[in-house]
Amino acid sequence: MAVKRIAVIGAGAMGSGIAYQAARNGIEVNLNDMKQEFLDKGMTSIKNMVRTGVDKGKIALKDAKALIDLIHPMLDIKETAKDVDVVVEAIYENMQAKKELWAKIDAAARPDTIFATNTSSLSITEMATAVKRQDKFVGTHFFNPVYTMQLVEIVIGKKTSPQTIEAVVAFGTQMQKTPVKAKDSPGFIVNRILAPMMGEAMRLVQDGIASPEDIDTAMRLGANFPVGPLTLADYVGLDIAKATAETLGKGLGPCYTPPKILTEKVAKGELGMKSGKGFFTYK
Repeated sequence: MAVKRIAVIGAGAMGSGIAYQAARNGIEVNLNDMKQEFLDKGMTSIKNMVRTGVDKGKIALKDAKALIDLIHPMLDIKETAKDVDVVVEAIYENMQAKKELWAKIDAAARPDTIFATNTSSLSITEMATAVKRQDKFVGTHFFNPVYTMQLVEIVIGKKTSPQTIEAVVAFGTQMQKTPVKAKDSPGFIVNRILAPMMGEAMRLVQDGIASPEDIDTAMRLGANFPVGPLTLADYVGLDIAKATAETLGKGLGPCYTPPKILTEKVAKGELGMKSGKGFFTYK
């Protein structure tokens, strides 16, 4: 059965991207955040995505308003979650904050509603302990920017049911993504492989072995990467890269822990593209 209406909790870059992608595929969206200013910013981002889609000929002008009208900005978490098929949570990477939010959602949602967290590295199994329906709890790790990245990782907790897995794989396909399945483990598939690579690139800079420019050039031309690891880290956000590395380090060992240079940059507010400076400088 196709998903007709979802809730997306968190109107930041990931949440707004997921909301846009859902609406683009005819799914109604209740988009929630804790402050009106965050919702307004998220809706502005979505309208910009629609405008870009129209400019590139991917969205017909006559369909643009209807797409935006499928998205309903909301501040009340109970109203947001009360009558939807799937809740996708996309707030910041903090286990306690996510668990507190999921407890509220659990009390408001229909018994048959599936719960999906967009976490990039936190334990699905641990997060699911905040709700009574652990069999309906799953990870759906979309990638940024959602409207261009084709992958969604379906992360299976210890108590996630086969029926939930099947339904969420179908939901990912409905969202025009390619789902891959992984058991709950630190970093899942992509970040478990990607994080240590970015960490080693950072250590090369830290140890004075090569410049950020030369490291990225080497990986683009020598490994055929579409973008270098340090540019990618800046794009993701060095604060997010640090949080992911800390989680992986706890679960998988010291080779995954954040390099000193990454910790220092985050402490100085050098977070990558969003702050204007990371391993590179952005205007």
